[in-house]
Formats: sequence, structure tokens, C-alpha cells
Amino acid sequence: MGTRLPAETDLAGRYGVSRPIVREALRSLQTLGMTQTRTGSGTFVLTDRPSRELSYGGYSARDLIEARPFIEVPAAGWAAVRRSSAQLEKILGLCDAMDEQEDPHKWVKLDSEFHSTIAEASGNALFAKVVLDARGSLSQQSELLNIMAHRRIASNVEHRLIAEAIAAGSSETARSAMEAHLGQVKQVVTAIIGEETELG
Repeated sequence: MGTRLPAETDLAGRYGVSRPIVREALRSLQTLGMTQTRTGSGTFVLTDRPSRELSYGGYSARDLIEARPFIEVPAAGWAAVRRSSAQLEKILGLCDAMDEQEDPHKWVKLDSEFHSTIAEASGNALFAKVVLDARGSLSQQSELLNIMAHRRIASNVEHRLIAEAIAAGSSETARSAMEAHLGQVKQVVTAIIGEETELG
């Protein structure tokens, strides 16, 4: 360990991919705790396995997996019965924008805004504040899942089901759709870090 990785341009040339793809891969490796980038020195290998304490900003992967169902599932349910027409229009518009968006970084911003808007539409200030506070960490997790597991298209389908349930005013369906979405996220994160996240 401690090996310095070649420069982005060298890696891009060696593997026949663009520099943005190399940059995304390096960002994922750093998020997984497998490398460390030192300004002016380059990127160094720390380990050949993802950290079991994978974290995004101030929250670990486990923190997000454990907490999100207790915040975002009820928030989706309340959004179905409390959302304003402007909020619904925004939620549906974000789904359309995510369907059309090819740029992974722009898609992650839309994804983050989608979840934040649902929390706001719940009419519960605490749900909205918690999701807003975790927004940076959620974005990092979303970016990692899209790079490592190509989750973008599946997420678009799951998001659409949540939005349609909110549009229909069905609290139960909205809760179920959000629960299913977060379940898929949990499954992929667990596979990446190789850690069982259920309580024993």
C-alpha cells in the first residue's frame, strides 16, 4: 500500500477512457476510503478493500441507511396529502429532468433536490431540516452508487413511482414507493461495503 497512482491523463490513456471518467473513478475510490489525494503530490493507495466505515461528509453509510427510512418514508406519505400544487409540479418536473439528464454530476444535484422537495412537501419542518442537513452526504452517496452500480436509470423509475403516488394523493403508496427505493439503495451500499447492516 502507499503506491502513488499515475496521473489522470496517464490513466485515461492506459484504459482508453476520458479524463472525467477517471476523475469520477478516483473520487469513488476516495469516498470508499481506498485512496487518499494529497494536494500537489497525487493520489495514493491506502487499501485494496472498501472501508467498512464508509462515510460521506459528517455521516457514515450506516447512519444514512438506518435513518433514512424513518425520515423519508413518512415524509413521502405526508407529502402525498399535504403537498401544494407548486410542490407537486416541481417534484414531477425533477423526475422529467432526471430522465433526460445524462451528466452524472447534474443528475446527482437533481436527485438531491427531489428528496429535499419531498421532505419540504411533507409540511413537517423537522423532516425538511434533517434531509437538508444531510443533503451533501446524500449527494455523495448517490454519486457513488451511480458510478459503482449504475443506479441512475433504476433510480429514475423508482423516483417516478414515488412522484406518481404523491400526485395521486395516496399516502400509503407513496410510503411504499419510498421504502422500496431506499431498500434498493441499502442493498447496493451493503454490497459495496460488504457489511450486514441489519440489527442482529
